[in-house]
Amino acid sequence: MEPVRRLDAIACPLPLASVDTDQIIPARFMKTPRAAGYGRYLLHDLRFSADGGPTGALALDDPARAGARILVARRNFGAGSSREAAVYALADFGIRCVLAPSFGDIFASNAVNNGLLPATVSEQAAERLLAALEAGLARLVVDLEACRVEGVGEPIPFEIDPVFREKLLNGWDDLDLTLSRHAEIAAFVEADAARRPWARPRR
Repeated sequence: MEPVRRLDAIACPLPLASVDTDQIIPARFMKTPRAAGYGRYLLHDLRFSADGGPTGALALDDPARAGARILVARRNFGAGSSREAAVYALADFGIRCVLAPSFGDIFASNAVNNGLLPATVSEQAAERLLAALEAGLARLVVDLEACRVEGVGEPIPFEIDPVFREKLLNGWDDLDLTLSRHAEIAAFVEADAARRPWARPRR
Protein backbone atom coordinates (compact mmCIF):
# COMPACT_ATOMS: atom_id res chain seq x y z
CA MET A 1 0.00 0.00 0.00
CA GLU A 2 1.02 3.61 -0.44
CA PRO A 3 2.16 5.05 2.91
CA VAL A 4 0.17 7.88 4.47
CA ARG A 5 2.38 10.50 6.09
CA ARG A 6 1.24 14.01 5.19
CA LEU A 7 -1.83 14.79 3.12
CA ASP A 8 -2.12 18.32 1.73
CA ALA A 9 -5.37 18.02 -0.13
CA ILE A 10 -8.85 19.25 -0.94
CA ALA A 11 -11.18 18.48 1.97
CA CYS A 12 -14.91 17.91 1.91
CA PRO A 13 -17.48 18.39 4.70
CA LEU A 14 -20.03 15.69 5.48
CA PRO A 15 -21.98 17.20 8.40
CA LEU A 16 -23.78 13.97 9.34
CA ALA A 17 -23.53 11.69 12.37
CA SER A 18 -23.76 7.89 12.41
CA VAL A 19 -23.17 7.45 8.69
CA ASP A 20 -23.29 3.67 8.54
CA THR A 21 -21.71 1.27 6.08
CA ASP A 22 -25.00 0.71 4.25
CA GLN A 23 -25.15 4.44 3.56
CA ILE A 24 -21.51 4.52 2.51
CA ILE A 25 -22.26 1.79 -0.04
CA PRO A 26 -25.74 0.28 -0.33
CA ALA A 27 -25.69 -3.54 -0.40
CA ARG A 28 -27.21 -3.80 -3.86
CA PHE A 29 -24.03 -2.40 -5.43
CA MET A 30 -21.78 -5.01 -3.86
CA LYS A 31 -22.54 -7.43 -6.69
CA THR A 32 -20.24 -5.31 -8.85
CA PRO A 33 -16.69 -6.69 -9.12
CA ARG A 34 -14.21 -4.64 -7.10
CA ALA A 35 -12.07 -4.28 -10.21
CA ALA A 36 -14.84 -2.16 -11.73
CA GLY A 37 -14.46 0.38 -8.94
CA TYR A 38 -16.85 1.27 -6.13
CA GLY A 39 -16.20 5.01 -6.05
CA ARG A 40 -19.27 5.83 -8.12
CA TYR A 41 -21.46 4.21 -5.46
CA LEU A 42 -20.10 6.19 -2.51
CA LEU A 43 -23.02 7.54 -0.45
CA HIS A 44 -25.18 6.79 -3.48
CA ASP A 45 -28.61 7.15 -1.93
CA LEU A 46 -27.71 10.52 -0.42
CA ARG A 47 -26.17 11.81 -3.65
CA PHE A 48 -28.70 10.51 -6.16
CA SER A 49 -32.50 10.40 -6.35
CA ALA A 50 -34.57 7.31 -7.19
CA ASP A 51 -34.43 8.19 -10.90
CA GLY A 52 -30.63 8.45 -10.79
CA GLY A 53 -30.40 12.22 -10.94
CA PRO A 54 -27.99 14.06 -8.64
CA THR A 55 -29.56 15.55 -5.54
CA GLY A 56 -26.81 18.08 -4.95
CA ALA A 57 -27.24 17.35 -1.26
CA LEU A 58 -23.58 16.62 -0.54
CA ALA A 59 -20.49 18.73 -1.03
CA LEU A 60 -18.80 15.69 -2.60
CA ASP A 61 -20.54 16.64 -5.85
CA ASP A 62 -19.53 20.29 -5.72
CA PRO A 63 -17.08 20.90 -8.62
CA ALA A 64 -15.00 22.99 -6.21
CA ARG A 65 -14.44 19.83 -4.15
CA ALA A 66 -13.43 17.64 -7.08
CA GLY A 67 -10.46 15.47 -6.21
CA ALA A 68 -11.10 15.64 -2.47
CA ARG A 69 -8.92 13.25 -0.49
CA ILE A 70 -10.01 14.28 3.01
CA LEU A 71 -13.53 13.88 4.42
CA VAL A 72 -14.74 15.50 7.64
CA ALA A 73 -17.77 13.96 9.34
CA ARG A 74 -19.50 13.81 12.68
CA ARG A 75 -19.41 11.03 15.30
CA ASN A 76 -19.82 7.29 14.73
CA PHE A 77 -18.69 7.25 11.12
CA GLY A 78 -18.70 3.77 9.59
CA ALA A 79 -21.09 2.22 12.10
CA GLY A 80 -23.16 -0.84 11.19
CA SER A 81 -22.11 -3.95 9.33
CA SER A 82 -18.53 -5.06 8.79
CA ARG A 83 -18.61 -4.71 5.00
CA GLU A 84 -15.16 -3.82 3.73
CA ALA A 85 -16.77 -2.54 0.56
CA ALA A 86 -17.55 0.69 2.45
CA VAL A 87 -13.84 1.37 2.64
CA TYR A 88 -13.40 0.35 -1.00
CA ALA A 89 -15.99 2.96 -2.01
CA LEU A 90 -14.17 5.71 -0.13
CA ALA A 91 -10.75 4.66 -1.41
CA ASP A 92 -11.93 4.25 -5.01
CA PHE A 93 -13.48 7.72 -4.85
CA GLY A 94 -10.07 9.05 -3.84
CA ILE A 95 -10.54 9.58 -0.09
CA ARG A 96 -7.37 8.84 1.94
CA CYS A 97 -8.45 10.24 5.31
CA VAL A 98 -11.68 10.62 7.29
CA LEU A 99 -11.69 12.98 10.26
CA ALA A 100 -14.46 12.33 12.77
CA PRO A 101 -15.03 12.20 16.55
CA SER A 102 -15.50 8.41 16.50
CA PHE A 103 -15.61 5.45 14.13
CA GLY A 104 -17.12 2.01 13.95
CA ASP A 105 -14.41 -0.33 15.25
CA ILE A 106 -14.48 -2.76 12.33
CA PHE A 107 -14.68 0.08 9.83
CA ALA A 108 -11.55 1.68 11.32
CA SER A 109 -9.63 -1.60 11.08
CA ASN A 110 -10.76 -2.15 7.50
CA ALA A 111 -9.80 1.41 6.65
CA VAL A 112 -6.24 1.02 7.89
CA ASN A 113 -5.84 -2.28 6.06
CA ASN A 114 -6.71 -0.46 2.84
CA GLY A 115 -4.49 2.58 3.38
CA LEU A 116 -7.22 4.95 4.58
CA LEU A 117 -6.57 7.02 7.72
CA PRO A 118 -9.40 7.15 10.32
CA ALA A 119 -8.29 10.13 12.43
CA THR A 120 -10.23 10.81 15.62
CA VAL A 121 -10.76 14.47 16.52
CA SER A 122 -12.85 15.94 19.32
CA GLU A 123 -16.49 16.89 18.75
CA GLN A 124 -15.52 20.57 19.02
CA ALA A 125 -12.70 20.15 16.52
CA ALA A 126 -14.98 18.37 14.06
CA GLU A 127 -17.48 21.23 14.25
CA ARG A 128 -14.69 23.77 13.79
CA LEU A 129 -13.44 21.95 10.70
CA LEU A 130 -16.93 21.54 9.26
CA ALA A 131 -17.71 25.23 9.79
CA ALA A 132 -14.49 26.29 8.07
CA LEU A 133 -15.09 23.99 5.10
CA GLU A 134 -18.71 25.04 4.73
CA ALA A 135 -17.58 28.68 4.82
CA GLY A 136 -15.35 28.03 1.81
CA LEU A 137 -12.05 26.64 3.09
CA ALA A 138 -10.79 24.33 0.36
CA ARG A 139 -7.77 22.46 1.71
CA LEU A 140 -6.49 20.86 4.88
CA VAL A 141 -3.18 19.28 5.81
CA VAL A 142 -3.33 16.03 7.76
CA ASP A 143 0.07 15.20 9.24
CA LEU A 144 0.13 11.62 10.52
CA GLU A 145 3.70 11.89 11.79
CA ALA A 146 2.71 14.80 14.07
CA CYS A 147 -0.90 13.60 14.52
CA ARG A 148 -2.40 16.98 13.77
CA VAL A 149 -4.58 18.81 11.24
CA GLU A 150 -3.38 22.12 9.83
CA GLY A 151 -5.12 24.81 7.84
CA VAL A 152 -7.62 26.26 10.30
CA GLY A 153 -5.44 28.44 12.51
CA GLU A 154 -4.11 26.62 15.57
CA PRO A 155 -3.32 23.00 14.58
CA ILE A 156 -5.88 20.44 15.70
CA PRO A 157 -4.56 17.24 17.29
CA PHE A 158 -6.04 13.88 16.39
CA GLU A 159 -5.75 10.40 17.84
CA ILE A 160 -5.15 7.05 16.22
CA ASP A 161 -4.23 3.64 17.56
CA PRO A 162 -0.39 3.39 17.62
CA VAL A 163 -0.41 0.13 15.64
CA PHE A 164 -2.73 1.66 13.03
CA ARG A 165 -0.39 4.65 12.82
CA GLU A 166 2.67 2.44 12.31
CA LYS A 167 0.94 0.48 9.56
CA LEU A 168 -0.19 3.58 7.69
CA LEU A 169 3.14 5.40 7.96
CA ASN A 170 4.88 2.39 6.44
CA GLY A 171 2.18 1.28 4.01
CA TRP A 172 1.98 -2.08 5.79
CA ASP A 173 -0.76 -4.67 6.00
CA ASP A 174 -0.99 -7.19 8.86
CA LEU A 175 1.54 -9.53 7.24
CA ASP A 176 4.05 -6.72 6.76
CA LEU A 177 3.60 -5.74 10.39
CA THR A 178 4.31 -9.30 11.51
CA LEU A 179 7.38 -9.54 9.28
CA SER A 180 8.71 -6.29 10.75
CA ARG A 181 8.93 -8.12 14.08
CA HIS A 182 10.85 -11.06 12.59
CA ALA A 183 13.95 -10.60 14.76
CA GLU A 184 11.92 -10.41 17.99
CA ILE A 185 9.83 -13.43 17.00
CA ALA A 186 12.94 -15.46 16.17
CA ALA A 187 14.54 -14.46 19.48
CA PHE A 188 11.42 -15.48 21.39
CA VAL A 189 11.26 -18.85 19.61
CA GLU A 190 14.92 -19.54 20.44
CA ALA A 191 14.53 -18.53 24.10
CA ASP A 192 11.32 -20.50 24.46
CA ALA A 193 12.95 -23.59 22.99
CA ALA A 194 15.68 -23.39 25.64
CA ARG A 195 13.18 -22.77 28.43
CA ARG A 196 10.64 -25.38 27.37
CA PRO A 197 12.35 -27.98 25.16
CA TRP A 198 9.56 -30.43 25.87
CA ALA A 199 7.04 -28.15 24.13
CA ARG A 200 8.69 -28.37 20.71
CA PRO A 201 7.08 -30.80 18.28
CA ARG A 202 9.06 -33.93 17.55
CA ARG A 203 10.25 -34.45 14.01
